[in-house]
Amino acid sequence: MEAHTEAVEVLGIDAGGTMTDTFFVDAAGDFVVGKAQSNPDDESVALLNSAEDALGLWGTTVEQAFPDMVTAVYSGTAMLNRVVSRKGLDVGLIVNRGMEDVSRMGRAIQSYLGYAYEDRLHLNTHRYDEPLVPRRNTRGVTERIDSKGDVVIPLRDEEVREAARELLEAGVHGLVICLMHSYKNPVHERRVRDLCTEVAREMGRDVTIVASADYYPVRKESHRINTTVLEAYAAEPSRKTLHRISDRLRDHGTHFDLRVMASHGGTIGWKAKELARTLVSGPIGGVIGAKYLGDQLGYKNIACSDIGGTSFDMALITGGDFTIKQDPDMARLVLSLPLVAMDTVGAGAGSFVRLDPYTGGLKLGPDSAGYRVGVCWPDSGLETVTVSDCHLVLGYLNPDNFLGGVVKLDRERAYQAVKEQLADPLKLPVEEAASGVIELLDFELRQYLRSMVSAKGYNPQDFVCFSYGGAGPVHTYGYTEDLGFEDIIVPAFAAGFSAFGCAAAEFEYRYDMSQDISLAPDAGEAERRSAAETLQKGWSELTEKVIEEFRINGFSPSDVQLKPGYRMQYRGQLNDLEIDSPIPKAGSADDWDQLVDAFNEQYGRVYANSARSPELGYSVTGAIMRGVVDTTKPKIPVEPEAGETPPAEAHLGTRRFFRRGRWYDADLYQMETLQAGNRLRGPVVIESPATTFVVPDGFETYLDKHRLFHLRQL
Repeated sequence: MEAHTEAVEVLGIDAGGTMTDTFFVDAAGDFVVGKAQSNPDDESVALLNSAEDALGLWGTTVEQAFPDMVTAVYSGTAMLNRVVSRKGLDVGLIVNRGMEDVSRMGRAIQSYLGYAYEDRLHLNTHRYDEPLVPRRNTRGVTERIDSKGDVVIPLRDEEVREAARELLEAGVHGLVICLMHSYKNPVHERRVRDLCTEVAREMGRDVTIVASADYYPVRKESHRINTTVLEAYAAEPSRKTLHRISDRLRDHGTHFDLRVMASHGGTIGWKAKELARTLVSGPIGGVIGAKYLGDQLGYKNIACSDIGGTSFDMALITGGDFTIKQDPDMARLVLSLPLVAMDTVGAGAGSFVRLDPYTGGLKLGPDSAGYRVGVCWPDSGLETVTVSDCHLVLGYLNPDNFLGGVVKLDRERAYQAVKEQLADPLKLPVEEAASGVIELLDFELRQYLRSMVSAKGYNPQDFVCFSYGGAGPVHTYGYTEDLGFEDIIVPAFAAGFSAFGCAAAEFEYRYDMSQDISLAPDAGEAERRSAAETLQKGWSELTEKVIEEFRINGFSPSDVQLKPGYRMQYRGQLNDLEIDSPIPKAGSADDWDQLVDAFNEQYGRVYANSARSPELGYSVTGAIMRGVVDTTKPKIPVEPEAGETPPAEAHLGTRRFFRRGRWYDADLYQMETLQAGNRLRGPVVIESPATTFVVPDGFETYLDKHRLFHLRQL
């Protein structure tokens, strides 16, 4: 193997629940992908194992490559898992007197978030999870600022001191402050913050103190409380994990601070104040990768689909851009985080398979084996069948090539487990039972994907479907069958596609602020100028926060490209749209008119031109400021066409493959050896150390010059 001569500059990391993927980009934009089993006890171990796997393909080592790297971007599920399992820090919450039960009561929707449709219908199935902050750790203080930002009742300092002392004596590791309408006037919240800091210092306690006005100055009390609590409850423990990973990278020669994929689609430093923005970072990487690839290759409408070991994640890119949800929900909590709009289903290759005790039918998940794969891995310690066990029984997977042979799977163990737990109780042959599991999973995923597209008013025929994730290529044919997508694309680097997205993401900080600007359609010049000035005031305040974040990471203001935005809606409507500002600053009536024109144009694209309602007037509900610093991006590969016939060395033989009641002799090919222009007709199994691409009978695939497989139903 020839030594790699280009300096390795960028590392993308996707630490999933099952596998940890790494994606290295060199100075020329070329890239290589690595994969290793995740290690929930120490993520840095899995990261280095995956890095060694990737760099080995370039004939280099971690010690040789890391000193030349410019940056590394992390995405993962550790913080989200911490929230889901309610294993965060003990924190105290200070709210308005009389509002102590708001966090415990939550919003009604939190009693059925994540439920199937039938369970949402019946009240007796609804339940609330334990609150992140128990009632005993909540204190109320006297003060009141009204909805216009005016002080109605002054803050009583001594009550704040008493509340802080009581909570710190109770042993909390953090204090969270969230007062009503602080997004309109933060003076009381910041006074509480300062008083808590004084009390903690007097008591000799070093604790995290978080005020919502400093982090999430937005309306909706429940959303704001939950999000601010997460900063102390989950983000601070995760910061320690990220610190450990960053230190491990530095131990091997790097000289930069680790960046983390944020929920809005950019990346932020691990030292960032708003680290809760990285709560759901793994799946976001795939969407960013799909957008980057679409921008490079001219795909405007993309349906993103990502299957890993634990979940199926979906998102839509329309007109070259994705949608941002301002009030998403995660881990059965309503939040105030800008989040790339995604739908997630707890179904993946590691999902457990059981028989429903009431109906006797197959039931998938939602729990998963995670990094332990399935019963087929003798060292897993598992007894319950997973989807991966069914893959092995049916001939989808090569038991000797899982992770390139690092993990050896046992088909006979999987066969016996499927027989005892599924086939015998159902009185079916083992292959039929395993096939039923795969068909059920494919059907469910197909329905989810169909509904995601059609529920938003779109037709699949207008979209290209990107399929990626370690288990994506195994199921692509099944969950896209008969949906009628314009094209179905499986990147050859599908297993590391989310890490690819991390490497392609902007180094970007984003801050939001709620605003209430409302103008009638016939507003005069003075009113329009005043509205523009109010928005600009918000932009200026947010700019200071963005610049400060980049300063923490060693960048000067001149390095930062500022990108203002806003949320606007027609007056009287319930939903707003996020708009990138067409102007860098606002301060005149003409500037306001340009903001309105940009909103009307975007509204017509999202809905329809006929749905525009300018006669209602306009409301700005929020100011947004993003700051971006240029980084090295991966280069999309371009290879010469080599004809439709694959090279002889790519053919690995045949393997028995079961689908829909019969066995086939499927041709086996090595993915890395196939060349641009090669066309393969099913039944075919294309193997790679990191993933397996299944092309059954009735389908064919074509590998283009960018190493993208195009799947077509015959």
